[in-house]
Amino acid sequence: MKNLKIKLSVLLSVIFLSACKTENPNTKEDESLTIENPYLGQEPPGLTPIPFAPGLVSTEIYEYDGAFTPDMKAFYFIRRGEENKKSAFYEYKYNGINGKWEKSEIASPWIGRPVIAPDGNTMHLGDKYLKRTESGWSELQNLEPPTVSNDSMYIMRLSSSANGTYYFDTYKENDSTFPIRYSRLIDGKHEEPRALPKAINTGIFLSHPFIAPDESYLLFDAEREDGFGDSDIYISFKQKDGTWGNAVNLGDKINTNAWEASASITPDGKYLFFSRNVGSDDFENVDIFWVSAQALEGLSQ
Repeated sequence: MKNLKIKLSVLLSVIFLSACKTENPNTKEDESLTIENPYLGQEPPGLTPIPFAPGLVSTEIYEYDGAFTPDMKAFYFIRRGEENKKSAFYEYKYNGINGKWEKSEIASPWIGRPVIAPDGNTMHLGDKYLKRTESGWSELQNLEPPTVSNDSMYIMRLSSSANGTYYFDTYKENDSTFPIRYSRLIDGKHEEPRALPKAINTGIFLSHPFIAPDESYLLFDAEREDGFGDSDIYISFKQKDGTWGNAVNLGDKINTNAWEASASITPDGKYLFFSRNVGSDDFENVDIFWVSAQALEGLSQ
């Protein structure tokens, strides 16, 4: 793709600018500097992905879909396989008084894959969502048509941009070719969803999109001919003319012959989070990994 290498070389700049443009206007600048033990007190990774928060988040069972709030003071993830539990949805919240991260259970069983909107006021959970309130999160709410799921299909992961555009996958039973779609917010309502172009929707099991707040790039996972085995993570950049560039595999620093999926960039633009199957084909052990966003520099087609 023309100018692909140049676009990839400035990926970090795009990510940092995206994070800055969508800073919550209700959060004062000095408030973001009050976390004494950021990232659950973990030592940040370098250019090689490592499990996030071993023993706290990543364990010998199934952990999936980690998401920070824009102020980086709360972290959410899904765990499956605990004794006497089918699955559960957890929160680690930073306590500014004692400087510790405190864990609580939000729901059991879990209700969807968490992606938090850029303004921090909505937590998307597939075809459902929670709204921020003075006391925490609201009761679970359903998306309104036309993006709502139905009996034959459902949304696994939905991500929204700063202007309210939805990007989401659509799972249909016994159909591995379902496309990633988007729905713009027009006059306060979401339009009928449209499939993204073949630059993105090529391959099978196209899933778990994550849109940059300014819509400058889209992360997703799929099985494609240029992959390393199972599902790999890809990125597509928005072009100057508004079209999407051909998706690029994140390479062997991120992808392996195992299943990698559900990628996102932290709100501060510093780290890439994703999930990887480190168990058997039965997916009994999936961990949440993180890596410096600098690992994305120098990618080539």
